[in-house]
Amino acid sequence: MPRSPSIFAVVTLIVSLLAANADHATAETGIKERVAPGRSLQPALAVVGEDPYTNLNTFHRTLVEPDSFSFGQTIVSTFQAGRAHSCGASNLGWSVSTDAGATWTDGLLPGTTVRATPTGPWIRTTDPVVAYDAKHDVWLVAGLGFPSCRESSTVFVSRSTDGAQSFDEPIVVKSPTPSQQLDKEWITCDNTPTSPFYGNCYIEWDDEGHHLRLHLSTSTDGGLTWHEATVRHDSRVFGGQLLVQPDGTVILVTPQCCPTRIDTFISTDGGASYAGHGTDYRGPLTIRRVRASRVNGNLKHTIEPPLLSTDLDADGNINVVWPDCRFRNLGPGECTQNDIVMSTSSDGRHWSQVVRIPIDARTSSVDHFLPAIAVDPATFGASRHIGVVYYFYPEADCTVATCELSIGFTSSSDGGATWSVQELAGPMKNPWLPLKRDGYFVGDYVSVSFVDGDAIPVFIVATKGTCELGDITSCNVWAASATIPLATGL
Repeated sequence: MPRSPSIFAVVTLIVSLLAANADHATAETGIKERVAPGRSLQPALAVVGEDPYTNLNTFHRTLVEPDSFSFGQTIVSTFQAGRAHSCGASNLGWSVSTDAGATWTDGLLPGTTVRATPTGPWIRTTDPVVAYDAKHDVWLVAGLGFPSCRESSTVFVSRSTDGAQSFDEPIVVKSPTPSQQLDKEWITCDNTPTSPFYGNCYIEWDDEGHHLRLHLSTSTDGGLTWHEATVRHDSRVFGGQLLVQPDGTVILVTPQCCPTRIDTFISTDGGASYAGHGTDYRGPLTIRRVRASRVNGNLKHTIEPPLLSTDLDADGNINVVWPDCRFRNLGPGECTQNDIVMSTSSDGRHWSQVVRIPIDARTSSVDHFLPAIAVDPATFGASRHIGVVYYFYPEADCTVATCELSIGFTSSSDGGATWSVQELAGPMKNPWLPLKRDGYFVGDYVSVSFVDGDAIPVFIVATKGTCELGDITSCNVWAASATIPLATGL
Protein backbone atom coordinates (compact mmCIF):
# COMPACT_ATOMS: atom_id res chain seq x y z
CA MET A 1 0.00 0.00 0.00
CA PRO A 2 1.83 3.16 -1.12
CA ARG A 3 1.82 5.94 1.47
CA SER A 4 -0.28 8.97 0.58
CA PRO A 5 1.78 12.19 0.13
CA SER A 6 -0.37 14.19 2.57
CA ILE A 7 -0.07 11.66 5.38
CA PHE A 8 3.63 11.24 4.68
CA ALA A 9 4.15 14.99 5.14
CA VAL A 10 2.27 14.98 8.43
CA VAL A 11 4.23 12.04 9.78
CA THR A 12 7.54 13.58 8.64
CA LEU A 13 6.65 16.68 10.68
CA ILE A 14 5.76 14.49 13.67
CA VAL A 15 9.09 12.66 13.74
CA SER A 16 10.95 15.97 13.21
CA LEU A 17 9.22 17.42 16.26
CA LEU A 18 10.10 14.32 18.27
CA ALA A 19 13.76 14.78 17.40
CA ALA A 20 13.71 18.47 18.25
CA ASN A 21 12.12 17.91 21.67
CA ALA A 22 14.40 15.12 22.90
CA ASP A 23 16.60 15.54 25.97
CA HIS A 24 20.30 14.75 26.11
CA ALA A 25 21.42 11.66 28.03
CA THR A 26 24.85 11.84 29.65
CA ALA A 27 27.22 8.93 29.06
CA GLU A 28 29.69 7.43 31.51
CA THR A 29 33.26 8.72 31.52
CA GLY A 30 35.23 7.03 28.73
CA ILE A 31 32.19 6.49 26.52
CA LYS A 32 32.27 8.31 23.21
CA GLU A 33 29.16 10.48 22.92
CA ARG A 34 27.58 11.35 19.59
CA VAL A 35 25.76 14.35 21.04
CA ALA A 36 26.87 17.79 22.09
CA PRO A 37 26.54 18.61 25.83
CA GLY A 38 23.14 19.99 26.69
CA ARG A 39 21.38 19.18 23.42
CA SER A 40 20.60 16.00 21.53
CA LEU A 41 21.93 15.80 17.99
CA GLN A 42 19.55 13.18 16.65
CA PRO A 43 19.61 11.66 13.17
CA ALA A 44 16.86 12.23 10.65
CA LEU A 45 14.04 9.71 11.02
CA ALA A 46 12.27 7.99 8.15
CA VAL A 47 8.65 6.83 8.28
CA VAL A 48 8.52 3.03 7.96
CA GLY A 49 4.75 2.54 7.94
CA GLU A 50 1.31 3.75 8.96
CA ASP A 51 -2.00 2.31 10.15
CA PRO A 52 -4.88 2.99 7.72
CA TYR A 53 -7.68 1.22 9.62
CA THR A 54 -10.80 2.99 10.91
CA ASN A 55 -12.83 0.18 12.55
CA LEU A 56 -14.35 1.09 15.92
CA ASN A 57 -12.79 -1.59 18.13
CA THR A 58 -9.08 -0.78 17.77
CA PHE A 59 -6.73 2.14 18.35
CA HIS A 60 -6.25 3.99 15.07
CA ARG A 61 -3.04 5.38 13.63
CA THR A 62 -1.08 2.90 15.74
CA LEU A 63 1.81 0.75 14.53
CA VAL A 64 3.58 -1.26 17.24
CA GLU A 65 6.05 -4.12 17.78
CA PRO A 66 8.33 -3.85 14.73
CA ASP A 67 10.75 -6.52 13.57
CA SER A 68 13.18 -6.21 10.64
CA PHE A 69 15.64 -8.25 8.60
CA SER A 70 18.12 -7.28 5.91
CA PHE A 71 19.72 -9.20 3.06
CA GLY A 72 21.94 -7.49 0.54
CA GLN A 73 20.55 -4.05 -0.25
CA THR A 74 17.03 -4.86 0.98
CA ILE A 75 15.61 -4.43 4.46
CA VAL A 76 12.07 -5.51 5.34
CA SER A 77 10.18 -4.57 8.48
CA THR A 78 6.90 -5.97 9.81
CA PHE A 79 4.63 -4.67 12.57
CA GLN A 80 1.16 -4.71 14.11
CA ALA A 81 -1.26 -2.26 12.50
CA GLY A 82 -4.29 -1.01 14.44
CA ARG A 83 -3.55 -2.31 17.93
CA ALA A 84 -6.56 -3.52 19.94
CA HIS A 85 -7.20 -3.37 23.68
CA SER A 86 -6.70 -7.13 23.76
CA CYS A 87 -5.95 -9.96 21.37
CA GLY A 88 -3.60 -8.44 18.80
CA ALA A 89 -4.20 -5.93 16.03
CA SER A 90 -6.36 -5.38 12.95
CA ASN A 91 -3.63 -6.86 10.76
CA LEU A 92 0.11 -7.22 10.28
CA GLY A 93 1.82 -4.82 7.94
CA TRP A 94 5.19 -4.80 6.23
CA SER A 95 7.47 -2.21 4.71
CA VAL A 96 10.47 -2.58 2.40
CA SER A 97 13.46 -0.31 1.77
CA THR A 98 16.12 -0.75 -0.90
CA ASP A 99 18.10 2.42 -0.07
CA ALA A 100 19.44 1.67 3.44
CA GLY A 101 16.30 2.89 5.19
CA ALA A 102 16.06 6.33 3.56
CA THR A 103 12.63 5.56 2.07
CA TRP A 104 10.11 2.80 2.63
CA THR A 105 7.10 1.32 0.81
CA ASP A 106 4.53 -0.26 3.11
CA GLY A 107 1.58 -2.62 2.80
CA LEU A 108 -0.76 -4.96 4.71
CA LEU A 109 -0.88 -8.74 4.60
CA PRO A 110 -3.74 -10.22 2.54
CA GLY A 111 -6.05 -13.04 3.62
CA THR A 112 -5.28 -12.78 7.34
CA THR A 113 -8.05 -10.99 9.25
CA VAL A 114 -11.55 -9.73 8.58
CA ARG A 115 -9.94 -6.32 7.94
CA ALA A 116 -7.50 -7.62 5.31
CA THR A 117 -7.98 -7.45 1.52
CA PRO A 118 -9.05 -10.07 0.65
CA THR A 119 -10.50 -10.94 4.04
CA GLY A 120 -9.17 -13.86 6.07
CA PRO A 121 -10.35 -16.26 8.79
CA TRP A 122 -9.07 -14.41 11.86
CA ILE A 123 -10.36 -11.47 13.85
CA ARG A 124 -6.87 -10.24 14.84
CA THR A 125 -3.16 -10.95 14.34
CA THR A 126 -0.08 -10.38 16.48
CA ASP A 127 3.66 -11.09 17.00
CA PRO A 128 5.03 -10.10 13.55
CA VAL A 129 8.55 -11.35 12.64
CA VAL A 130 10.35 -11.49 9.29
CA ALA A 131 13.07 -13.61 7.66
CA TYR A 132 14.57 -14.16 4.20
CA ASP A 133 15.27 -17.48 2.45
CA ALA A 134 18.09 -16.82 -0.03
CA LYS A 135 17.97 -20.24 -1.70
CA HIS A 136 14.34 -19.87 -2.67
CA ASP A 137 14.41 -16.04 -2.88
CA VAL A 138 11.42 -15.75 -0.55
CA TRP A 139 10.66 -13.22 2.19
CA LEU A 140 8.63 -14.70 5.05
CA VAL A 141 6.50 -12.80 7.56
CA ALA A 142 5.34 -14.98 10.45
CA GLY A 143 2.58 -14.17 12.91
CA LEU A 144 -0.27 -15.46 15.02
CA GLY A 145 -3.92 -15.33 13.93
CA PHE A 146 -6.85 -15.31 16.39
CA PRO A 147 -10.24 -16.67 15.26
CA SER A 148 -11.64 -14.86 18.32
CA CYS A 149 -10.17 -13.36 21.46
CA ARG A 150 -11.41 -16.38 23.42
CA GLU A 151 -9.67 -18.94 21.18
CA SER A 152 -6.01 -19.87 20.76
CA SER A 153 -4.02 -18.42 17.90
CA THR A 154 -2.74 -20.16 14.76
CA VAL A 155 0.92 -19.91 13.71
CA PHE A 156 1.18 -18.77 10.08
CA VAL A 157 3.64 -17.46 7.49
CA SER A 158 3.01 -15.17 4.53
CA ARG A 159 5.41 -15.43 1.56
CA SER A 160 6.73 -12.85 -0.89
CA THR A 161 8.46 -13.92 -4.10
CA ASP A 162 8.86 -10.43 -5.60
CA GLY A 163 11.29 -8.77 -3.21
CA ALA A 164 8.65 -7.86 -0.59
CA GLN A 165 6.67 -5.76 -3.05
CA SER A 166 3.65 -7.94 -2.23
CA PHE A 167 2.81 -10.96 -0.06
CA ASP A 168 0.67 -14.04 -0.65
CA GLU A 169 -2.17 -15.18 1.57
CA PRO A 170 -1.01 -17.00 4.73
CA ILE A 171 0.12 -20.60 5.03
CA VAL A 172 -0.75 -22.34 8.31
CA VAL A 173 2.27 -23.72 10.14
CA LYS A 174 0.38 -24.97 13.21
CA SER A 175 -3.29 -24.96 14.15
CA PRO A 176 -3.92 -25.37 17.89
CA THR A 177 -5.72 -28.25 19.53
CA PRO A 178 -8.52 -27.29 21.95
CA SER A 179 -6.15 -27.36 24.94
CA GLN A 180 -3.29 -25.42 23.35
CA GLN A 181 -2.56 -21.69 23.59
CA LEU A 182 0.16 -20.93 21.04
CA ASP A 183 2.28 -17.81 21.48
CA LYS A 184 5.49 -15.90 20.67
CA GLU A 185 6.76 -17.44 17.42
CA TRP A 186 10.13 -16.57 15.82
CA ILE A 187 11.52 -17.42 12.38
CA THR A 188 14.90 -17.61 10.62
CA CYS A 189 16.48 -19.28 7.56
CA ASP A 190 19.81 -20.88 6.66
CA ASN A 191 21.35 -18.51 4.11
CA THR A 192 24.89 -19.95 3.92
CA PRO A 193 25.37 -21.62 0.49
CA THR A 194 28.02 -24.01 1.87
CA SER A 195 25.77 -25.21 4.71
CA PRO A 196 24.42 -28.77 4.32
CA PHE A 197 21.00 -27.35 5.18
CA TYR A 198 21.08 -24.27 2.94
CA GLY A 199 17.51 -23.13 2.30
CA ASN A 200 16.02 -24.61 5.46
CA CYS A 201 13.80 -22.22 7.42
CA TYR A 202 13.01 -22.69 11.10
CA ILE A 203 10.17 -21.42 13.26
CA GLU A 204 9.55 -21.81 16.99
CA TRP A 205 6.68 -21.05 19.34
CA ASP A 206 5.49 -21.94 22.83
CA ASP A 207 2.28 -23.43 24.17
CA GLU A 208 0.95 -21.57 27.19
CA GLY A 209 -1.78 -24.19 27.54
CA HIS A 210 0.90 -26.75 28.44
CA HIS A 211 3.20 -24.78 30.76
CA LEU A 212 5.04 -22.87 28.00
CA ARG A 213 6.03 -26.05 26.17
CA LEU A 214 8.50 -25.49 23.33
CA HIS A 215 7.70 -26.32 19.70
CA LEU A 216 9.87 -25.97 16.57
CA SER A 217 9.20 -26.69 12.91
CA THR A 218 11.26 -26.77 9.69
CA SER A 219 10.55 -25.95 6.05
CA THR A 220 12.76 -27.03 3.14
CA ASP A 221 10.69 -25.46 0.34
CA GLY A 222 10.59 -21.75 1.06
CA GLY A 223 7.85 -21.89 3.68
CA LEU A 224 5.27 -23.83 1.65
CA THR A 225 5.24 -26.85 3.98
CA TRP A 226 6.40 -27.35 7.60
CA HIS A 227 7.46 -30.37 9.64
CA GLU A 228 7.56 -30.28 13.45
CA ALA A 229 10.83 -31.17 15.18
CA THR A 230 11.54 -33.49 18.09
CA VAL A 231 12.19 -31.46 21.24
CA ARG A 232 12.03 -31.92 24.99
CA HIS A 233 8.66 -30.80 26.30
CA ASP A 234 9.60 -30.30 29.96
CA SER A 235 11.01 -26.79 29.47
CA ARG A 236 9.11 -23.57 30.12
CA VAL A 237 10.18 -21.06 27.44
CA PHE A 238 8.88 -17.74 26.15
CA GLY A 239 10.06 -15.43 23.38
CA GLY A 240 13.07 -17.36 22.10
CA GLN A 241 15.06 -16.37 19.00
CA LEU A 242 16.59 -18.68 16.40
CA LEU A 243 20.04 -18.41 14.81
CA VAL A 244 21.77 -20.52 12.13
CA GLN A 245 25.56 -20.77 12.16
CA PRO A 246 27.54 -21.09 8.89
CA ASP A 247 27.88 -24.88 9.32
CA GLY A 248 24.09 -25.26 9.55
CA THR A 249 23.86 -25.63 13.33
CA VAL A 250 20.56 -24.18 14.58
CA ILE A 251 20.64 -22.51 17.99
CA LEU A 252 17.55 -21.35 19.85
CA VAL A 253 18.35 -18.80 22.57
CA THR A 254 15.37 -18.36 24.84
CA PRO A 255 14.25 -16.99 28.19
CA GLN A 256 13.06 -19.78 30.48
CA CYS A 257 11.34 -19.82 33.81
CA CYS A 258 11.17 -20.54 36.59
CA PRO A 259 13.59 -19.35 38.01
CA THR A 260 14.24 -16.86 35.26
CA ARG A 261 17.26 -17.76 33.15
CA ILE A 262 18.41 -17.88 29.53
CA ASP A 263 18.81 -21.31 27.89
CA THR A 264 19.82 -22.68 24.51
CA PHE A 265 18.56 -25.59 22.42
CA ILE A 266 20.71 -26.91 19.57
CA SER A 267 20.01 -28.85 16.37
CA THR A 268 22.78 -30.32 14.20
CA ASP A 269 20.51 -32.26 11.83
CA GLY A 270 18.73 -29.49 9.96
CA GLY A 271 16.08 -28.88 12.58
CA ALA A 272 14.81 -32.46 12.79
CA SER A 273 15.66 -32.75 16.50
CA TYR A 274 16.67 -30.51 19.38
CA ALA A 275 16.83 -33.38 21.87
CA GLY A 276 19.87 -35.49 22.75
CA HIS A 277 21.50 -37.42 25.57
CA GLY A 278 24.89 -37.70 27.23
CA THR A 279 27.65 -36.01 25.23
CA ASP A 280 25.06 -35.27 22.53
CA TYR A 281 22.85 -33.34 24.97
CA ARG A 282 21.35 -30.39 23.07
CA GLY A 283 19.25 -28.54 25.59
CA PRO A 284 18.15 -26.87 27.58
CA LEU A 285 21.67 -25.56 28.22
CA THR A 286 21.65 -22.71 30.71
CA ILE A 287 23.54 -19.55 29.75
CA ARG A 288 22.91 -17.32 32.74
CA ARG A 289 20.40 -16.47 35.41
CA VAL A 290 18.57 -13.21 34.78
CA ARG A 291 17.94 -10.41 37.25
CA ALA A 292 15.59 -7.78 35.88
CA SER A 293 13.80 -4.95 37.61
CA ARG A 294 10.20 -4.22 36.75
CA VAL A 295 9.84 -1.07 34.68
CA ASN A 296 7.55 1.67 35.99
CA GLY A 297 4.85 3.62 34.18
CA ASN A 298 2.43 0.74 33.48
CA LEU A 299 4.32 -0.18 30.30
CA LYS A 300 3.05 -3.52 28.99
CA HIS A 301 6.40 -4.99 27.87
CA THR A 302 7.52 -5.55 31.47
CA ILE A 303 6.91 -9.28 31.37
CA GLU A 304 8.57 -12.10 33.26
CA PRO A 305 10.94 -13.38 32.01
CA PRO A 306 12.25 -10.33 30.09
CA LEU A 307 12.78 -10.87 26.37
CA LEU A 308 16.22 -10.99 24.77
CA SER A 309 17.74 -10.27 21.36
CA THR A 310 20.44 -12.16 19.44
CA ASP A 311 22.58 -11.97 16.32
CA LEU A 312 25.61 -13.65 14.73
CA ASP A 313 28.86 -12.20 13.45
CA ALA A 314 30.51 -13.34 10.19
CA ASP A 315 32.19 -16.27 11.95
CA GLY A 316 28.93 -17.51 13.47
CA ASN A 317 29.64 -16.29 17.01
CA ILE A 318 26.49 -15.57 19.01
CA ASN A 319 25.80 -12.21 20.67
CA VAL A 320 22.90 -11.95 23.14
CA VAL A 321 21.58 -8.85 24.94
CA TRP A 322 18.84 -8.45 27.54
CA PRO A 323 17.77 -6.01 30.30
CA ASP A 324 19.33 -6.87 33.66
CA CYS A 325 19.82 -5.07 36.96
CA ARG A 326 22.67 -7.11 38.48
CA PHE A 327 25.11 -4.21 38.10
CA ARG A 328 22.70 -1.78 39.80
CA ASN A 329 22.35 -3.68 43.06
CA LEU A 330 24.22 -1.05 45.04
CA GLY A 331 22.52 -1.68 48.38
CA PRO A 332 20.18 -4.05 50.25
CA GLY A 333 16.95 -5.20 48.65
CA GLU A 334 15.90 -5.48 45.03
CA CYS A 335 17.65 -3.52 42.31
CA THR A 336 15.48 -0.76 40.92
CA GLN A 337 16.59 -0.23 37.31
CA ASN A 338 18.07 -2.12 34.37
CA ASP A 339 21.15 -1.91 32.21
CA ILE A 340 21.54 -3.62 28.85
CA VAL A 341 23.93 -6.55 29.28
CA MET A 342 25.58 -8.89 26.80
CA SER A 343 27.09 -12.37 26.62
CA THR A 344 28.73 -14.18 23.68
CA SER A 345 29.35 -17.76 22.59
CA SER A 346 30.90 -19.64 19.68
CA ASP A 347 28.81 -22.80 20.08
CA GLY A 348 25.73 -22.08 22.20
CA ARG A 349 27.15 -24.25 25.00
CA HIS A 350 29.94 -22.15 26.48
CA TRP A 351 29.31 -18.48 27.21
CA SER A 352 31.35 -15.46 28.21
CA GLN A 353 30.77 -13.64 31.45
CA VAL A 354 27.87 -11.19 31.37
CA VAL A 355 29.13 -7.67 30.65
CA ARG A 356 27.33 -4.40 31.13
CA ILE A 357 27.09 -2.16 28.05
CA PRO A 358 28.18 1.17 29.56
CA ILE A 359 25.50 3.45 28.14
CA ASP A 360 25.70 5.67 31.22
CA ALA A 361 27.10 5.53 34.74
CA ARG A 362 26.05 2.76 37.11
CA THR A 363 24.92 5.45 39.52
CA SER A 364 22.68 7.16 36.95
CA SER A 365 18.91 7.34 37.29
CA VAL A 366 18.31 5.77 33.85
CA ASP A 367 16.30 2.58 33.29
CA HIS A 368 17.05 0.70 30.02
CA PHE A 369 14.81 -1.97 28.47
CA LEU A 370 13.51 -3.56 25.24
CA PRO A 371 16.94 -3.97 23.59
CA ALA A 372 17.55 -5.30 20.07
CA ILE A 373 21.00 -6.17 18.74
CA ALA A 374 22.47 -6.52 15.25
CA VAL A 375 26.01 -7.34 14.16
CA ASP A 376 27.31 -6.24 10.78
CA PRO A 377 27.43 -9.58 8.88
CA ALA A 378 30.71 -8.55 7.21
CA THR A 379 32.52 -8.20 10.57
CA PHE A 380 33.62 -10.63 13.26
CA GLY A 381 35.56 -11.05 16.49
CA ALA A 382 37.31 -8.06 18.03
CA SER A 383 36.57 -5.92 14.97
CA ARG A 384 32.85 -6.69 14.71
CA HIS A 385 30.43 -3.79 14.43
CA ILE A 386 27.57 -4.00 16.92
CA GLY A 387 24.41 -1.89 17.09
CA VAL A 388 21.89 -2.00 19.95
CA VAL A 389 18.63 -0.02 19.97
CA TYR A 390 16.67 0.22 23.22
CA TYR A 391 14.03 2.19 25.09
CA PHE A 392 14.82 4.07 28.28
CA TYR A 393 13.48 6.31 31.02
CA PRO A 394 15.90 9.08 32.07
CA GLU A 395 14.36 8.75 35.57
CA ALA A 396 13.55 5.17 36.53
CA ASP A 397 11.52 6.25 39.55
CA CYS A 398 8.53 7.60 37.64
CA THR A 399 4.78 7.15 37.25
CA VAL A 400 2.37 6.97 34.33
CA ALA A 401 2.11 10.75 34.50
CA THR A 402 5.84 11.48 34.81
CA CYS A 403 7.70 8.73 32.89
CA GLU A 404 9.51 9.99 29.78
CA LEU A 405 9.91 7.19 27.25
CA SER A 406 12.81 7.66 24.82
CA ILE A 407 14.72 5.60 22.25
CA GLY A 408 18.48 5.22 22.46
CA PHE A 409 21.14 3.61 20.30
CA THR A 410 24.57 2.38 21.31
CA SER A 411 27.20 0.97 18.99
CA SER A 412 30.70 -0.45 18.95
CA SER A 413 33.14 -0.76 16.04
CA ASP A 414 35.70 -2.76 18.01
CA GLY A 415 33.81 -5.83 19.18
CA GLY A 416 32.43 -4.18 22.32
CA ALA A 417 35.68 -2.75 23.69
CA THR A 418 34.32 0.82 23.42
CA TRP A 419 30.83 2.14 22.81
CA SER A 420 29.17 5.24 21.35
CA VAL A 421 25.78 6.48 22.55
CA GLN A 422 23.07 8.37 20.71
CA GLU A 423 19.46 9.33 21.41
CA LEU A 424 17.10 8.69 18.50
CA ALA A 425 13.74 10.08 19.63
CA GLY A 426 11.75 11.16 22.66
CA PRO A 427 10.65 11.90 25.24
CA MET A 428 7.18 10.42 24.89
CA LYS A 429 4.44 9.95 27.47
CA ASN A 430 3.05 6.46 27.98
CA PRO A 431 -0.63 7.56 27.67
CA TRP A 432 0.15 8.56 24.06
CA LEU A 433 0.40 4.81 23.34
CA PRO A 434 -2.46 2.29 22.92
CA LEU A 435 -3.58 0.85 26.27
CA LYS A 436 -3.85 -2.92 26.54
CA ARG A 437 -5.52 -4.61 29.48
CA ASP A 438 -2.09 -5.04 31.06
CA GLY A 439 -0.45 -1.71 30.20
CA TYR A 440 0.55 0.86 27.59
CA PHE A 441 1.98 -0.87 24.54
CA VAL A 442 4.90 -0.18 22.21
CA GLY A 443 5.42 -3.90 21.66
CA ASP A 444 7.45 -6.70 23.17
CA TYR A 445 10.43 -5.98 20.90
CA VAL A 446 12.08 -3.56 18.48
CA SER A 447 14.70 -4.30 15.82
CA VAL A 448 17.92 -3.24 14.12
CA SER A 449 19.63 -4.49 10.94
CA PHE A 450 22.74 -3.66 8.89
CA VAL A 451 22.93 -2.64 5.22
CA ASP A 452 26.37 -1.82 3.72
CA GLY A 453 27.87 -0.92 7.09
CA ASP A 454 24.92 1.24 8.17
CA ALA A 455 22.89 0.25 11.22
CA ILE A 456 19.16 0.74 10.64
CA PRO A 457 17.10 0.56 13.85
CA VAL A 458 13.32 0.32 13.49
CA PHE A 459 11.28 1.46 16.47
CA ILE A 460 8.03 3.10 17.57
CA VAL A 461 7.52 6.81 18.14
CA ALA A 462 4.44 8.66 19.36
CA THR A 463 3.33 12.27 19.70
CA LYS A 464 0.97 13.90 22.14
CA GLY A 465 -2.55 12.56 22.15
CA THR A 466 -5.12 10.81 24.29
CA CYS A 467 -5.05 7.60 22.21
CA GLU A 468 -8.63 6.54 22.75
CA LEU A 469 -10.10 3.28 21.48
CA GLY A 470 -11.92 3.78 18.18
CA ASP A 471 -11.08 7.51 17.90
CA ILE A 472 -9.41 8.01 14.54
CA THR A 473 -7.68 11.28 15.50
CA SER A 474 -6.49 10.63 19.06
CA CYS A 475 -3.39 8.42 18.45
CA ASN A 476 -0.18 9.25 16.59
CA VAL A 477 1.96 6.13 16.90
CA TRP A 478 4.28 5.30 14.00
CA ALA A 479 7.08 2.98 12.97
CA ALA A 480 10.25 4.97 12.29
CA SER A 481 13.82 4.21 11.32
CA ALA A 482 17.21 5.89 11.38
CA THR A 483 20.26 5.20 9.22
CA ILE A 484 23.46 5.27 11.28
CA PRO A 485 26.87 4.70 9.64
CA LEU A 486 29.21 2.64 11.80
CA ALA A 487 31.93 1.90 9.25
CA THR A 488 33.07 5.53 9.33
CA GLY A 489 33.10 5.63 13.12
CA LEU A 490 30.50 8.42 13.27
